[in-house]
Amino acid sequence: MRHRGATFWAWADPALQHHSHEEELEDGARLDIQVRLSRTGDTQLFIGIYERSGLARVEEAYAKRPGESVTRAMAWGAGRGRALAVSALEPKQHMS
Repeated sequence: MRHRGATFWAWADPALQHHSHEEELEDGARLDIQVRLSRTGDTQLFIGIYERSGLARVEEAYAKRPGESVTRAMAWGAGRGRALAVSALEPKQHMS
């Protein structure tokens, strides 16, 4: 079961239909992409990465994806989500 974070709940609107894409990443985490059209016709995007335990690793939401169709936003979001998943696991580099 996923434990959604504040970013998801701020983005969520059960009155709007959305399209979703989910995939399992190499480390067992789950990528959750959701795209929808707002009431004003703006393409909106949610990207979530969840640990095997269901805890949120990363969540991002976009109220507007100007000039992007739902299909293009979904493709961009999947690529962004995969990149976020990798970067969230990389050790932080410290400057001396």
